[in-house]
Amino acid sequence: MTKYQKTFAEVLRGTSDNNIRFQDLCSLLKNLGFDERVKGSHRIYWRDGVEEIVNIQPLPDGKAKAYQVRQIRQIIQRYGIGEEE
Repeated sequence: MTKYQKTFAEVLRGTSDNNIRFQDLCSLLKNLGFDERVKGSHRIYWRDGVEEIVNIQPLPDGKAKAYQVRQIRQIIQRYGIGEEE
């Protein structure tokens, strides 16, 4: 199982939203076909066919914010992203 697959499974499982590394979440979004723009500490992601724009930033300890992980999980589930890969 690749790092991408592990992170994808972790996000979908939803049991460890507080323990997902920010860099892993960024890599996941890139692997799912999202385009990225960096503005300071904020990373902004968008993708054709997805109405929402994802704006995330890291916590001081390098982890992703739990509510942002939940938002990404909802987008993945709503649009069926990752099922085609």
